[in-house]
Amino acid sequence: LATFARQGVCLSRPHHNLLYRHAAPMGTTAKQEMNKFWDKNAKLNRPMSPHITIYKWSVPMMMSITHRGTGVGLSGAISAFALAALVLPGNYPYYLDLLHSLSIGPYLLGLTKFGLAFSVSYHTYNGIRHLFWDVGKGFKIPEVYRSGYIVIGLSLITSVALALL
Repeated sequence: LATFARQGVCLSRPHHNLLYRHAAPMGTTAKQEMNKFWDKNAKLNRPMSPHITIYKWSVPMMMSITHRGTGVGLSGAISAFALAALVLPGNYPYYLDLLHSLSIGPYLLGLTKFGLAFSVSYHTYNGIRHLFWDVGKGFKIPEVYRSGYIVIGLSLITSVALALL
C-alpha cells in the first residue's frame, strides 16, 4: 500500500486513477511535452494537419474571413476615432477643415468612402444572415451559397450608393 501511495494511486477512489494516468508530471516543460507529442505522432506515422494553402477556397470560407476582418476593422476604427475625440485638441469642424485642406483627389476620396461603406454594409448584411442561421434557417449548401451571393450583391449596391453621396 505504501508503494501505491508514493506513486499517487488512490485506492479508496479508483476512478481518480484515470485522471492521474494522463496527467503530465510536474517536472516537464511545455517544450518537453510538445516534443513528446511530435515523437508519438511520428512513431504512429500520423499525418500533419494540412496547411491552409492546400484547401480549395470557397465562397463561404471567404465570406467568413471577410466578416471577421470587417468586424475587427470596424471595431478598431470606431475605437480609434472615439479615443481621438477624447484626447485630441480641437473640435469636429477643425478636423473637417484639416481634411479638406489635404486636397485628396476625388478618386481616393471615393475609394475611401466605398471601403468604409462596404465594411459597414457587408458586416451588417452578413450579420443578418448569421441571425437566420442562429434560428436554424439556411444551412443547406445551396442556401448558404445563395444567401452569400445575396449578401455580396446587396453590399456592393449599398456601398456604391453610399459612396456616391
